[in-house]
Amino acid sequence: MDEVFKALADTDSPKLLDKLFEEDGQTLRALEGQLPMTRFGVMKHLKLLEEAGLVVTRRQGREKLHFLNAVRSRLIHDRWVNKFTAPWVAALSDLTTVWRTGR
Repeated sequence: MDEVFKALADTDSPKLLDKLFEEDGQTLRALEGQLPMTRFGVMKHLKLLEEAGLVVTRRQGREKLHFLNAVRSRLIHDRWVNKFTAPWVAALSDLTTVWRTGR
């Protein structure tokens, strides 16, 4: 889990994740053209994200395509986000029920 926090600690890595969310399966060149980073910078951040399991790659001919790892992202969400938001969502749901039914 330390790799995940290390990868997300830098402001540029989440930007790469955002670009992959917009269009999954991009090459290094495509990502490089969308961000104000050098090719080396993009490669460095992609490596961190891949080591953290947030990005997976697949070779297609001479190109390497980068994809979001939805399974890993979901596991992180369930462990770190969901357990903190669940009580708030339940409380809001209860309030909505009270508002709709008057009880």
